[in-house]
Amino acid sequence: MDITEMKIGDRAEIIGYTETVAGYRAKLLALGLTRGATIELIGVAPMGDPLRLKVRGFELSLRRSEATILQLKAVK
Repeated sequence: MDITEMKIGDRAEIIGYTETVAGYRAKLLALGLTRGATIELIGVAPMGDPLRLKVRGFELSLRRSEATILQLKAVK
């Protein structure tokens, strides 16, 4: 599943990452976007970028292009 397929209110579990610059992956890990973490899409800016996510009890915003690095599995 790709984050671009999610609608507001959808939840997904992080199962991996696509190939990217190692430094950026480390940034995502530092933000708590680790394997097994559940994210919820809680908002999208009017022009479609950035995305507002809820993960581990806090909210963060990521550019759509950066968020597509996450490999996700839908959670009910």
